[in-house]
Amino acid sequence: MAHARIEIAPSILAANFSKLGDEVRAVEQGAADVIHVDVMDGRFVPNISIGIPVVVSLRNATRLPLDVHLMIERPERYVEEFVRAGANRVLVHEEATPHLDRALAMIRESGAEAGAAINPATPVSMLTEVLDKLDTVLVMSVNPGFGGQKFIPGALEKIRQLNQWRVRYNGAFRIEVDGGVEAENVAELAQAGANTFVAGTSIFHTPDPAAAARRLRKLALEAVSQKV
Repeated sequence: MAHARIEIAPSILAANFSKLGDEVRAVEQGAADVIHVDVMDGRFVPNISIGIPVVVSLRNATRLPLDVHLMIERPERYVEEFVRAGANRVLVHEEATPHLDRALAMIRESGAEAGAAINPATPVSMLTEVLDKLDTVLVMSVNPGFGGQKFIPGALEKIRQLNQWRVRYNGAFRIEVDGGVEAENVAELAQAGANTFVAGTSIFHTPDPAAAARRLRKLALEAVSQKV
């Protein structure tokens, strides 16, 4: 099924922005499948990061799909602009908009894959009415806003619940996990049902980011093979 393929998604939040193009090319030559882009507005999360111009630059710097995570209030105001800028997948937070269904429809109508993200305190049940409209569910395993945080174990049960729903209803949505993903826990996350692994510090803050990405892929694939 479409959701079975493992994806490694290096998060540029942890990259060296003075040589961002080189950093992205390094992981592209490694095992990266997509580039994860965190957009923060300083309101929905207590940090400000990047915007549309950086997405445009990334689109020109890599052939990999761009996984754009909008940690902003009322994301439906901007989804079309991010798709035009080059986003292949746009993820919006359930907590950030009163009109999640509309936001997801706007993303798809703009030509990108649609995803919904949930914070650590948000139950997966909040997404039951839109599962059929989702290409991806992003489970935040840290409180969003800053890189380098410690993994919150409760995310594992959310991933297992989503995987059960996916199997039960023959769903094709991906389960993405973001926050504290590293070599020590990627196997357990893969066994729980996650397919896309967002990793920033554990990739870019290493001597060899490409090798770090390849190791995450290897561990995730081995875990899935053992489960089968």
